[in-house]
Amino acid sequence: MPAGQLARECCDRCPRAAGDVQAGQTPAAHAARTAAVARRRLLKAAVFPARLSPPPGKTSAGTAEHDSASWRNSADPSGAGFADIGLLPRAVSGTVLDISPQVLVLGDDTDEQRFTLTPEAVAWRGAQLEPAALRQGDQAVVRLQPSSRHTADRIWANIGRVTGIITERSGGTLTVAEAATRRPRVVEIQPRAMGRIQVRFPTLEPGYLIDVIGLRRGADLDGLIPATSQPAYPASRLPRQPLVSGHVPDAISGSATWHEPGDEPGGVLGICYPALDPETGCAEDMISGHPNGYARMPYLALGSVLRIRNECASLQCMLPVTGCAPVARLFNDRCVTCGTSPRGRIADLTMASFIALGGELERGCFNATITIGE
Repeated sequence: MPAGQLARECCDRCPRAAGDVQAGQTPAAHAARTAAVARRRLLKAAVFPARLSPPPGKTSAGTAEHDSASWRNSADPSGAGFADIGLLPRAVSGTVLDISPQVLVLGDDTDEQRFTLTPEAVAWRGAQLEPAALRQGDQAVVRLQPSSRHTADRIWANIGRVTGIITERSGGTLTVAEAATRRPRVVEIQPRAMGRIQVRFPTLEPGYLIDVIGLRRGADLDGLIPATSQPAYPASRLPRQPLVSGHVPDAISGSATWHEPGDEPGGVLGICYPALDPETGCAEDMISGHPNGYARMPYLALGSVLRIRNECASLQCMLPVTGCAPVARLFNDRCVTCGTSPRGRIADLTMASFIALGGELERGCFNATITIGE
């Protein structure tokens, strides 16, 4: 990509995005800066439209006059073609402003959106409940019905996830490192949930992996559900990959998980890929010596586009690689959402991508196949 084009995409937010290598700057540093610029561009291109409610001046009846094709085209205003736009938008998020058995109102400081609730709609806030039991102020992620962008199908309130390496423990309080460039996360495991979590994570000690889903409480998480089974090894002793003869196949099966937005915009569509090209570098790496993780996968660069299929829901779409997955490569677990997947995590999806592909956030994963080169 020409440097001048990068500069236009990033505008003045990217210091020295354009031009040759700066004086005194190593080629590796210049490559890292270029990769960061490319990632910003991908994230910008992959974001959902900020507003899914009817345009100003349109009534609910007027909205019905908009054909489905015009709605689908608005799902990808960048024209990047990263996702099958017929499936999108499928997820929106916001603060619950009002809730009744028939209507959910989400909003923020500047806008609000109203969604119809069908009798089949269900919600989750630590456990499954009726949508009307949600509270004002809850942070909600809503899956929309494919046939109507104004009808809510599934609601998750205050859901969060922490996946990483335990660095400290004090009773039921764990400090977890998710990546080298991020602040440690604190997980509080309440006594009522400790037994359930320790059935699948028996070793809650520093150096071991943890993956837990629960309720967000500010920057901390109340851990409620083990998202997988704990590997028996410390994170620093990842078993070597199984020896496989021949070339790595184009289609690779394994487990697809999701992560919280973090510093990404909430509606980003993309994949954090466990085998990012070493020349690109992954500043988030915490464990050296395992650049390709457990699953045998080819190296890809930021911006690569691959097809991912949810084998449990028979849904698929094209998504870009928007980052690395430093923790996903440390797990050699299986997903058992529908049958048993091969070992290894092959994709760490953004929350919006996971939902668009039919994933249930509280289940943590789905059995997936990714196809490269299409």
